[in-house]
Amino acid sequence: MTEQTAPRHAVFPTSRLEDADGEGLNPTNNRTMGEIVAARFSRRDILRGALASTAIAATLGPVALLTADEAKAETKGSRFSFTEVEAGVDETHHVASGYDADVLLRWGDPLFTDSPAFDPRNQTPEAQARQFGYNNDYVGFIPLDGSNEHGLLVVNHEYTNDHLMFPGIVTVSEKADEKNPDKKVPVLVVKDADKTRVDIEMAAHGGTVVEIRKVDGKWQVVREGALNRRITAETEMELTGPAAGSARLQTVADPSGRKVFGTINNCAGGVTPWGTYIMAEENIHGYFTGKLPEGHKEAANYKRMGIPEGTYQWGRFHDRFDVSKEPNEPNRFGWVVEVDVMDPNSVPKKRTALGRFKHEGAESIVSRDGRVVFYLGDDERFDYVYKFVTSGRFNASDRAANRDLLDEGTLYVARFAEDGAMEWLPLVHGEGKLTAENGFESQADILIETRRAADLLGATPMDRPEDVQPNGTNGRVYVMLTNNTRRKDDQVDAANPRAKNAFGHIIEIAEEGGDFAATKGRWEVLLKCGDPSVAEVGATFSTETTKNGWFGMPDNCAVDTDGRLWVSTDGNSPKGTGRTDGLWAVDTEGEARGTSKLFFRVPVGAEMCGPLILDDMQTAFVAVQHPGDGGEDWKGFGRLSYYEDLSTRWPDFQPDMPTRPSVVAITKQGGGKIA
Repeated sequence: MTEQTAPRHAVFPTSRLEDADGEGLNPTNNRTMGEIVAARFSRRDILRGALASTAIAATLGPVALLTADEAKAETKGSRFSFTEVEAGVDETHHVASGYDADVLLRWGDPLFTDSPAFDPRNQTPEAQARQFGYNNDYVGFIPLDGSNEHGLLVVNHEYTNDHLMFPGIVTVSEKADEKNPDKKVPVLVVKDADKTRVDIEMAAHGGTVVEIRKVDGKWQVVREGALNRRITAETEMELTGPAAGSARLQTVADPSGRKVFGTINNCAGGVTPWGTYIMAEENIHGYFTGKLPEGHKEAANYKRMGIPEGTYQWGRFHDRFDVSKEPNEPNRFGWVVEVDVMDPNSVPKKRTALGRFKHEGAESIVSRDGRVVFYLGDDERFDYVYKFVTSGRFNASDRAANRDLLDEGTLYVARFAEDGAMEWLPLVHGEGKLTAENGFESQADILIETRRAADLLGATPMDRPEDVQPNGTNGRVYVMLTNNTRRKDDQVDAANPRAKNAFGHIIEIAEEGGDFAATKGRWEVLLKCGDPSVAEVGATFSTETTKNGWFGMPDNCAVDTDGRLWVSTDGNSPKGTGRTDGLWAVDTEGEARGTSKLFFRVPVGAEMCGPLILDDMQTAFVAVQHPGDGGEDWKGFGRLSYYEDLSTRWPDFQPDMPTRPSVVAITKQGGGKIA
C-alpha cells in the first residue's frame, strides 16, 4: 500500500496553498523576477499602489499602452457591470446575480451515441475512453458554420485523483506531524493500483472534442456529432519539427523517434487562428518511475525536469513509463500537441519547435506581418516565460496552407530588466552559448533541453509562469505568476516585502511598437495579489476592490472580445485565503485599473480552470477541477475528503455519485452580453 498525505498534491496544482508551488528545479543564479521587481519599485510606491495608470503610462511610454489622460478619458469607471458574488467556502458553485451557471459536461458523461452510461463503481478503461475525461482544465471553442451558437468544445483532461475517483481504495490512518513529531495527523492511505485502475486513469487523461449547440438559450451536447473524439494517454501521435527523429527520442518500440502514444498532464492550451486545438503537456515528471542506468547521458536533463518523480504507478504495467526500461521515453513528453479537429481520424502532432518543458498553455495571436506568435509559460518556481514566432505567415483564406506552420520558427525566452525593459532571447543553435561546447549538437538538443538552454542565456526566473495571454485590443500581454513560497528572505528588501510569495502577481508586457513578433518590449506589474487589508502582504488592488474582489494565486486567464481581462485562480482555500478559487473580472484601463470583482466561485476543494468567453460575449465557459479535494480546513467538513466521505458531491449531490469535475456554461438570464 502507498501512503499519501494528500494524493497528487506534491506534484500537481491543487486547491491547497501550501502545495501549489512545484519543486523549483532551476539550478542557476539568474536574477529572479522578485529581485527585479524589488529593485524597480520603492516601498512607498508599493504601499501607495504604484500600478495606477499614471505610473504605467510614464514607464511604458508610447509603446502600446494608452497615456494616463487617454486611459482616464476612455474609462472613468469599471468596464464590468454585475453584482459581485460574496467570497467564501461551501459545497457548491455560485455565480453573479442575474446569470445562470449550467453544468454542461461532467466526468464520465457519454460523448457518443454508443457510449455506456457512467457507473462509478464499475468503471472500465473501455468505457472511460468513450466518456468525458477527468479534471477538465483548458476549454476552447471552434465555431461550426461560423456560429457562436454551434461549434466544437475542446477540453483538456490534466490528471486524475484516484482517492476521489475510485471506491474502496482509501483508508484513513495517522502519522507523525513533520513539524511536531509528538503530534499525530490524519493521512489517507491509498491501495496500490492494479492494471485496470491504471488503464482507467490513462483513458481519463488527454482531451475531448465534442460538438455542442445552443438551443433555446441553453447549451447541449450533440452526442451524434461526427467530429466527436476522445484523445487519451494511448492515442497514436506523431513527433514533428526539428527534434523529430533525434536519437534522443528513439525507443525500442519506436526506433524512428517519430511516433509516440498518448499525451499526459495537459493543463492549459489554445486554439490556433486556423482552427486547430492545442494541448500543452505540463507536469510530465510524475508519470515516470524506475532509475536510469548509471552514467546515462539523460541524467542531467531529467534532473532539470524532476524525472522520475513516480506519483503514478503506470510504469509497473507499461514499460515505457519505467526509465530503466525505456530511458528515452520522457523526452517524448513535455511538448505542445496540435490536433486537427475537423478530421476525427487525424493523427495529433507533437510540435517540437515550441520546446520541451512544463507547458502551461499556448495562446496565440497573428502579428502585423502575418506571422503567428504563441506565448508559453513553464509552470515551475524559478522557471521562464517563452514565445514562439512562426517563420511562415498565416493564410486566412486557405486553412490547409497553415497545416505545418508550427514546425518552423524561432523560440524565445524572456529576460526582464529593472528599468522596465525586456528582451526576447532566441533559442537558436550556434548562437551565444548554445553550441556543441555546451552540449548542444543541434537544434534538436536545444528543444529537448529547453530549460538548460534558457539557463545559459540568462533568462529571468519567474514565480511559476502559467497562462500568458496576448490582448489584440490593447496590444498588451498578460502573464499569470501563481506564487513562489520558496523565495528566500535574503531576496527581500524594503522595496519588496514579499518573501515566500504565497499569493502571486500579474505582469503586463507591451511589445515594442505594438508588434507581438518584436524581440524587445516593456513590462510592468499589473497586480500583486493577496489580501490588501494585510499590510505586510503588499497587495496592490485598487481601493475600489471590495473584500470579495481580491484574490490570490492567478493561474489561467482570458481576454474577451472587448479586450477585458478575466482571471481564474488555483490555491485559494479556507486556511490560506478564506475563500475558494473562482473567476474574477480585472480592470486594466483608466481610473479603475487594478480593480477586481468576483464573478463565479467554485465548490470546496476545487480549482477554477478555463476560462473562455465566446466572441459574441453571451457565454462564458469555465472548468471546475478536482472538487472535493480537501475539506479538513473548512469548518463545514473538518476532515480529509475521499470517495466514501466527500466534502462535496458536486455537481449531482446524489449519495451514489462521487464528486465530478465539470465544465459549466454561464449565460445571462434573458440573454445578452456577459458583465
